[in-house]
Amino acid sequence: MRRVTVKPDFVIAPPAQVSLPIRGSDKRFPVHRVYCIGRNYAAHAVEMGHDPDKEPPFFFQKNPDNLFADPDVFPYPDRSKDVHFEIEMVVALSGGGKDIPGETANELIWGYGVGLDMTRRDLQGEAKKMGRPWEVGKAFEGSAPCTALVPAAEIGHPTEGAIWLTVNGEIRQQGDLNQMIWKTPELIAVLSQYFELKPGDIIMTGTPSGVGAIQRGDVMEGHVDGIGDLKITVR
Repeated sequence: MRRVTVKPDFVIAPPAQVSLPIRGSDKRFPVHRVYCIGRNYAAHAVEMGHDPDKEPPFFFQKNPDNLFADPDVFPYPDRSKDVHFEIEMVVALSGGGKDIPGETANELIWGYGVGLDMTRRDLQGEAKKMGRPWEVGKAFEGSAPCTALVPAAEIGHPTEGAIWLTVNGEIRQQGDLNQMIWKTPELIAVLSQYFELKPGDIIMTGTPSGVGAIQRGDVMEGHVDGIGDLKITVR
């Protein structure tokens, strides 16, 4: 018997598939979900008023369409007067599952990028005080600028190397990937205990210390050794 595939008849046009470019290729990486880890560098945890030795890893999400691929401009968001930068290494998964062992987690990584977890810090702070979710401060439009991805098959799996960000040429954040409290395989293993990870999932792996506010007209430049660079003007 021949199977007939019936296309769904949507009542409105479905949104386009969110994707990220791949460096040196016309192909693109389809995005499923975006996970972020909070306070994954000890110095950043301290500057945010927390003791990194007492906290297990915790996660929050951005929306897939918050990703802003290869941007030149960051649109300053509405409803905030205190928007902060957070430079991060981005991990893109080609596989998934639940309860993934840390020893095999790297096998699920397709590639890496450089991203910013832009944050409406004033709105996030208000949400924290009231015990409310962070989405209003974290998951706004354009809040996750990201470079093109580079395949792990080309660069391996970075475990050390400089990560930094400048604003108008002045160094503001500076650290090393080896300072991550929870390394990438551990992040994947712990995250998979709470969610069934899927191909296309993105993980933003945390930021070093030095986060701060930006103003319209500022130029942010970020770098992660072996992965890439981004340069963005605040509109």
